[in-house]
Amino acid sequence: MAKAQTPQRIRGTQDIFGEEEARFAHVVATFERVRRLYGFRRVELPVFEATAVFARSLGETTDVVSKEMYTFEDRGGDSLTLRPEFTAGIARAYLTEGWQQFAPLKIAAHGPVFRYERPQKGRFRQFHQIDAEVLGAAEPLADVELLAFAAQLIRELGIADGVTLKLNTLGDAETRDAWRAALVEHFEAARGELSEDSQKRLDKNPLRILDSKDARDRPVADAAPGIDQFLTGAAADFFGKVTAGLDAAGVAWTRDDRLVRGLDYYRHTAFEFVTDRLGAQGTVLAGGRYDGLVESLGGAPTPGVGWAAGIERLGMLAEAPAFDVCDVALVIEDDAALADGLRVADRLRAAALSVEIVAGGSPRKRFDKGVKLGAGEVVAIGWRDGAATLRVRPGSGEEQAADVLRTSDLALIPA
Repeated sequence: MAKAQTPQRIRGTQDIFGEEEARFAHVVATFERVRRLYGFRRVELPVFEATAVFARSLGETTDVVSKEMYTFEDRGGDSLTLRPEFTAGIARAYLTEGWQQFAPLKIAAHGPVFRYERPQKGRFRQFHQIDAEVLGAAEPLADVELLAFAAQLIRELGIADGVTLKLNTLGDAETRDAWRAALVEHFEAARGELSEDSQKRLDKNPLRILDSKDARDRPVADAAPGIDQFLTGAAADFFGKVTAGLDAAGVAWTRDDRLVRGLDYYRHTAFEFVTDRLGAQGTVLAGGRYDGLVESLGGAPTPGVGWAAGIERLGMLAEAPAFDVCDVALVIEDDAALADGLRVADRLRAAALSVEIVAGGSPRKRFDKGVKLGAGEVVAIGWRDGAATLRVRPGSGEEQAADVLRTSDLALIPA
């Protein structure tokens, strides 16, 4: 009978282990620590939603909806989609779970997201994001606090050098409508000079032409009218309060008046933290204010602002943390003492000390194996005159195991 072929990992997925897992865990742990400092509550969300949640929130014409979503029909005939991002699901839960009662609601999440696209540096078909959102807060302070949260996260990850916050305003609805009309007029006059993709965008989503990476589009896009000449007084005041708040909080920023969001429900603040350390894929964290999103899902007009970042990309920028070293290497030097060793391990773990047991291979070599683990202390359990014996040798840390084991019913002998 032929040997069965081993199934392979699906393209665009990843098995995370070793140094990569240490980086991943470092990003998540830092995110969890910093979000508590800013009063953001954790939320867990379904990995899949009704397809309409993402189609209505992200827009039917966007690449994410038209090309990248993992959509399938379940056995009941319903169309479901694996989440390509967090914000839409959070907005849905805000409506269906009655979270309006907690507004302004500050929540944070992390976990896997799914997009069918060409795998690239730091981006997979199943990748992972951290996400922070504020729902029900119309004040510029919410934008400032979110950006301060992001900036502190980046500092505490140790990646602030070479990362720049780019900031823009998309104005209010009146501003956006006037600017969009001026952009359409400008791009229509130069339609023949645009790339094929941008010609399609001109009919569906003209703001996206401004951040086109196609060299053919850049001269026309760079010559397009900026938003500032169309800002209403209220929109200019909102942006001024955001920038003043960032200055007061010590968050450095750079204005980029070509930074846009294509969907109509985006308002006011748009931002990206970018770096040149990842090549073309230089955005490490991005977000903006989406005051029309909840309304697009059937709710009442609700202000909202948020950001997301790829855990893998942040991990690539951070220095690899040191691997965890156990507190105690517990060496069973004689198999007759195994039961006593398990009792000792239980006692040490109950005292919040991590323990790795060495009980395999040649008994004469076990102690050396335990020493090589680099633990804070090495506890060796032997057998003498029909009874188990303990000896504790200091390692790289404090002598905590010895203190715990002094109250043991096993005899401690000199190391």
